Amino acid sequence: MKYPKIPLAQTVIQLCKAKKIEHIVISPGSRNAPLTIGFTNDDFFKCYSIVDERCAGFFALGIAQQLNHPVALVCTSGSALLNYYPAISEAFYSDIPLVVLSADRPKHLIDIGDGQTINQKFVFANHILHSANLKLDLKDENNIPITEDLPIMKTIEGKLERFLGFQKDIQEHNEFEINTAINIANTNSGPVHINIPFDEPLYETVDKLSVAPKVIDVTTKSKDIEAYTLQECLEYWNSSSKKMILVGVNGPRKIEQKWLEELSKDDSVIVLTETTSNLHHSTFFPSIDQLIAPLSVEEHKQLQPDILLTFGGLIVSKKIKAFLRKFQPKHHWHVDKKRANNTFFCLSIHIEATPNQFFENLLPKITHYVKSDYKDTWSLVKENRLEKHALYLKQIPYSDFKVFDLVLKSIPDNSVLQVSNSSAIRYTQLFNLNKTLEVYCNRGTSGIDGSTSTSVGCAVVNENPTVFITGDLSFLYDSNGLWNNYIPKNFRIIVINNQGGGIFRILPGQKNTENFDKFFETKHNLNAKYLSKMYGFEYTSATSEKQIKNKLEVFYNASEGPKLLEIFTPRIINDDILLKYFEFIA
Repeated sequence: MKYPKIPLAQTVIQLCKAKKIEHIVISPGSRNAPLTIGFTNDDFFKCYSIVDERCAGFFALGIAQQLNHPVALVCTSGSALLNYYPAISEAFYSDIPLVVLSADRPKHLIDIGDGQTINQKFVFANHILHSANLKLDLKDENNIPITEDLPIMKTIEGKLERFLGFQKDIQEHNEFEINTAINIANTNSGPVHINIPFDEPLYETVDKLSVAPKVIDVTTKSKDIEAYTLQECLEYWNSSSKKMILVGVNGPRKIEQKWLEELSKDDSVIVLTETTSNLHHSTFFPSIDQLIAPLSVEEHKQLQPDILLTFGGLIVSKKIKAFLRKFQPKHHWHVDKKRANNTFFCLSIHIEATPNQFFENLLPKITHYVKSDYKDTWSLVKENRLEKHALYLKQIPYSDFKVFDLVLKSIPDNSVLQVSNSSAIRYTQLFNLNKTLEVYCNRGTSGIDGSTSTSVGCAVVNENPTVFITGDLSFLYDSNGLWNNYIPKNFRIIVINNQGGGIFRILPGQKNTENFDKFFETKHNLNAKYLSKMYGFEYTSATSEKQIKNKLEVFYNASEGPKLLEIFTPRIINDDILLKYFEFIA
């Protein structure tokens, strides 16, 4: 087997292997050559070559999202590293483990005008769980004379480090930092950055390893919920007649079914679930905006909970945020091992546990169900909303709203559904989805910048077919995500093309003016046909309800390559139909 000659590269690669980081996403470069050589010559690793670093970051995020295990990103020095930042911030707020391995130049070549060189240390400081800055290996030829070409202080600093340090100390430092970073990514589920300086020559290889790095294992203990906190929760729970549970982003099968069944029996509890919660029960309340949007002030007061219990990631619905900020509960508890966001400005308790741990400690201790009409009242409202929803669909013309109804109903059982941000996820929230689907959306920062790349990464490692629903701007923004040699044949993209940023037409603003069309909605006449051809997708399009139904009948059938269906909708009427929907269901 071929190994990079540089001991530091060998150390990084061996520790990634020891920590079972199997998937390595590499962007081409020269300074990262020692890492690329090592990873690609070891059959343990599954290596992917993604040219665009921004897309590479989200591609890796999509893989890690599915595996719940760290994925490594490898890039060269300079601005290449900065292109990871959107994916890093998404991973940070979505609790997805990524290990960024950035090659760097030696210290004496920083800030002297050398090419592809920036200050890489702590570059992700505000959005990273740990930054490890490794030290350059010592070697005799690295001794650098003081010349007029190098700043004197930087040269002296480099010479002192070499003179006073020993390779053993440097090796121990590097091993400790690499172990620490990967352990943190594993245990805390988030991104870490390991910055790795390499000196030339970069491409030399050897047949035997020269280092055997120490593997530092991490042991984690399950933290018990404090008895005082649990007792306080029990007292309030047993005396409150209006309890609301709100679930944000939550992975499939994360919550044990027995706890969902127990919650469904309590008439004082209503469970509001977002599309991304992956929770389903006939007594729960999906489509939150459908429930909340038409309420009067008096009805808002009736819905206002005594206790709000939240778990899962970030919330999509702006309407539930506005409601709970204005009509605050007496108590807001958030259950999460890592963090508690004060989303509704009334957080009272952060319960540092998993939802399963919390329910296991709380629900068996509940002695009686509080007599309440809370759930029955709002269940009747839900039934009424669903009836009105169906009636509205029958009377509206062809539009985004009708298209989402057709598309969401068409997705085959047991598919993975990836949804882009902006209009796509908000429309999806208005419909009850097939409970066999696994639903994902990048809600950490809620950006449109990497949805396509994330869905491709997901499709690569999930055996079930992946369907990606996206808007036109989001798709075009991340079209480089299709510059990828790993897209499976069963991958499907549905682009809803309404010729601009349709969500801005729903927001307050001066619509149908030249300024609005150009700078907010960004009206365009582009389509996905030629991009599909360039990237090897089977392309088809539809412009009417009848065409959509015909195309969807065969869209999910087996094929020789991935497929893209582009659905064109009328730009002008979509916003009016959506806004009138909330009036109608009231």
